[in-house]
Amino acid sequence: MVADVHDLVRIERFAVEQKITMMVNRYEIRALDVDGNPGAVLAVAQQKRMAFKEQVTFYTDESRQTPVFGFKARQRMDLGATYDVTDAQGTPIGSFRKDFGKSLLRSTWHLDAAGVSAMGQERSQGVAIWRRLWEVLPVISEFPAPFTFHFDFRDAGGQLVMSSVRRRSLRDRYVIDVPGGRLDGRVAAAMAVALDALQSR
Repeated sequence: MVADVHDLVRIERFAVEQKITMMVNRYEIRALDVDGNPGAVLAVAQQKRMAFKEQVTFYTDESRQTPVFGFKARQRMDLGATYDVTDAQGTPIGSFRKDFGKSLLRSTWHLDAAGVSAMGQERSQGVAIWRRLWEVLPVISEFPAPFTFHFDFRDAGGQLVMSSVRRRSLRDRYVIDVPGGRLDGRVAAAMAVALDALQSR
């Protein structure tokens, strides 16, 4: 069953699952029921690897015939690039960027959308540090990191706008919460995919 993408706009909880293929990373956005079980497909995203100008497009389904929203970097190969989120007609609906300076010790992102401005960080400073040490250790870095990292996005008043919780599984899987549906779910989905696709950049 495939849901209407408009169901994603005001959604408060959904899952993001990664599918790894030879040349691209694919992500499924699925609704979650009250028990946390995955339901209808809301969108399917595809990211080309090693692209000079990062762009991810979300489609209605696996046929990838109908784009519904997406995000794209404003600059090429820029560690602090801003990414614009647009709807199916190319109209801007939000943006996000990585704070490169703060991210050296703890990944930090800035997120903006209609009526929302928030900063997101890795929930655990300790995990952030251990994850970085793992990535630079010889030999060990060749193995998948055993850490699950989570992000919380809060507005200037400290209110939670969005959270991304990584679940342990063979494929990357995240549960995304958008309390009260304050943040456009399309922007939340774009940010959630970026946290996985762009995290090492």
